[in-house]
Amino acid sequence: MGKRHAGAALAGLITSGLTIGSSLTMALEPLPAWQLDWHPWGEGRPAEALCRGVYVMPAYRLPATDEPGQVRSESDTAYYGDDGETILGGEVILRRGDSQLESPRVSVPPERDWAHADGPLALRDLNLLVRGEAAEVSLNSDAARIDSAHYVIHDQHLRGDALQLARLEDGRYRLTSSNFTTCDPGNSLWRLATSDLVLDRESGFGTARHARLEMGGVPVFYWPWVRFPIDDRRHTGFLWPALGLSSDSLDYAQPFYWNIAPNHDATITPRWVSEHGLLLGGEYRYLFPSDAGQIEGAYLSSDGGGSGEPGEARRFEGEDRWYVDYLHSGYFDSRTSYNLRYGAASDGRYFDDFGSAFGDDPNNMPRLARLNYRGDVWNLDARAQGFQRLDDPLRDRKKPFYRLPSLTANARWSQSGGLYQQWRSNVTYFWRDVDRNRVPLREAAVGTRLHLSPATGWRFDETWGHLEPRVEWLYTAYDLDYGERQTERDTSLQRAVPVASIDGGLVFERELDLGGRAYRQTLEPRFNYAYVPARDQSEFPEFDSDERAFSWNQLWSPYRFSGSDRIGDLNRLSYGISSRFLEDAAGRERFTLGMGQAVYFDDRNIDMAGDPDTLPSPALDDGERLYQATRNRSPVVTRLDWRINERWSTRYEWLYDDQRSRTERNSVGVAYRDPRGHVLNLAYNWQLQGFDPSGEDEDRLGYDREEYELSFAYQANPRVDLIGRFLYDHTNSRSLDQMAGVQWNDCCYGVQLVWREWVEDNDTANTIEDDTTERGIFLRFVFKGLGGVGGDAGDYFERAIPGYRTTAF
Repeated sequence: MGKRHAGAALAGLITSGLTIGSSLTMALEPLPAWQLDWHPWGEGRPAEALCRGVYVMPAYRLPATDEPGQVRSESDTAYYGDDGETILGGEVILRRGDSQLESPRVSVPPERDWAHADGPLALRDLNLLVRGEAAEVSLNSDAARIDSAHYVIHDQHLRGDALQLARLEDGRYRLTSSNFTTCDPGNSLWRLATSDLVLDRESGFGTARHARLEMGGVPVFYWPWVRFPIDDRRHTGFLWPALGLSSDSLDYAQPFYWNIAPNHDATITPRWVSEHGLLLGGEYRYLFPSDAGQIEGAYLSSDGGGSGEPGEARRFEGEDRWYVDYLHSGYFDSRTSYNLRYGAASDGRYFDDFGSAFGDDPNNMPRLARLNYRGDVWNLDARAQGFQRLDDPLRDRKKPFYRLPSLTANARWSQSGGLYQQWRSNVTYFWRDVDRNRVPLREAAVGTRLHLSPATGWRFDETWGHLEPRVEWLYTAYDLDYGERQTERDTSLQRAVPVASIDGGLVFERELDLGGRAYRQTLEPRFNYAYVPARDQSEFPEFDSDERAFSWNQLWSPYRFSGSDRIGDLNRLSYGISSRFLEDAAGRERFTLGMGQAVYFDDRNIDMAGDPDTLPSPALDDGERLYQATRNRSPVVTRLDWRINERWSTRYEWLYDDQRSRTERNSVGVAYRDPRGHVLNLAYNWQLQGFDPSGEDEDRLGYDREEYELSFAYQANPRVDLIGRFLYDHTNSRSLDQMAGVQWNDCCYGVQLVWREWVEDNDTANTIEDDTTERGIFLRFVFKGLGGVGGDAGDYFERAIPGYRTTAF
């Protein structure tokens, strides 16, 4: 080889690099993988790697110059022609800044306006490689043209081809007959091909004409014109369409993304649903230093009625269908925050007809305006709150109450020695939109409720035990309005009820060695006495109260009802004992076992009817409510939590009536969590009919509930997740929810396929005759580097399978 020549010449010869995040196609002969800087993993492959290898940019062959824009060159030969032409030959390397050109021959004509490089050549920049057969490079600007180009963007795992790649004078790139894919070399499962592509690195988007998506070489989608992002910045343009097909319907949605500004954007989605019409949907989001929010909704003018037969299925024919959901939150300072929420739908079947992901439709549309202040002593809250119940038809009796407004002021003061005082107060105006002549009289009332609950107590708390006597005074006053209803009920009501309780417990400890491990075992007896006298509440409304189901926590609480409309009478002593096994090294609880029971010294006369002198009728629920009100002791509550090891855990709860020798509630669950992503949940639940007294009669189960549940997620390897759920109603011999799914996460694409079948109870839980079975198959396909088609099931999976974290495509 001849002598190599080095120097600083040909300023402006090297263009800056190319960074792409989207398109290319054409039929060039593929290059060997090693010429694309491809390095297969071999034995050092990371366990989480999805690709068979990685693109690695080699070190520059020449150091950069100290002067920006100056070019350093090196070649085997240099020839200067008589006509002023300069020819570098052999192995030519030119370096300017981060750009490097490698070519066997570079010639510069006398005009010094363009340099011509022969192939095979390589142009490198940061995380970029372009190989071609020939190139022309402007010496007066950054313009350049490379023929038969193969390119790689290392950090995006992206490669492509173009018959010609040109850098324009304004810094944009134009590719002719081009394609790109994120698949490994030798794999072209998909690629985006276009006849004309312009990439703007400065703004971060690309524009393609006559673009088509090819899978396995077969075109599957065509855009006459499309604009898309080429980096992580948000850009205005069309997003992937959503397409749904069935035997008799077509559902096509084409979202358009509008990047209004860095802190707010919008998505506009025209959607055609056959047999219904054109549905226009949209979402607007914004973000400010102290505020953030979004609004979404959709509107359909004159519904076509759907594909069902005339009657119930087409009863919205000709009507406008819509929904809107607005959410905003912010803060004025570190102590003061506010929230706004407004949701509404044209009818209770909107989401049944037009859907949400995986049949996970909302039950209501919340509405809230809230201002909250949290101080060192005082907590102040002001709100207007309500929601629209999405039932169809919606009866007046099931319409919710609104709080217009609700004002809360709470405070707590503590003194040395354990003495404390507490103040809680609330005033609320309750209203609901009903025909008050069509609901029972006690449900026709609206009005204002004032509730005050000052309390004082003393808390003695040491490592070996605690004692806490407490006295609370509950005062409630109403100013009610029954509208035009004729009633002898008092519209100005008052109630004052003292609540006295004393809670205490001891903690005994010992060191214990089990299986070669050191534990600290505790034995913790506890007692709680509570007394609440009965007060007449038979004329009180039922704005927000409900009776609570018995549980372990109810053993230690004096409150039998939620809300403030009912204060349950109580004369009860609870006692229990628990034991914990703590790992001395880490202080973690490995095992907890508790057992407790309550003894009642008086009957519980107060129920939702509020009459202190009348017990439930023996004929009601076959005497079950009378028994619950007069039994002299509660069920025995047993609970167990056992963390068997770092992966397996189990929980158990058993409520046993030792007077009637029957189980009232029984639940057991086993959970497995593997660091590799494997999840298993097994559960069994039994509940006696009428055990949970909350809710309206028609919403309570009319049978003993016995259910089995299995859910799992298994990560077969970094590419494959298998997911499933099965909920079985053994009482009625039917499945309530079945779901099976698979997620394939490859180097260049991801697939999410889910089958689900579930039961809709139509808001009458105590009967199954009107239940309906729904089913669907849901598919999502993600082209890495482009986006995805179909709805993402990740959030649904995480709710349905406790402990699972969905794979990010």
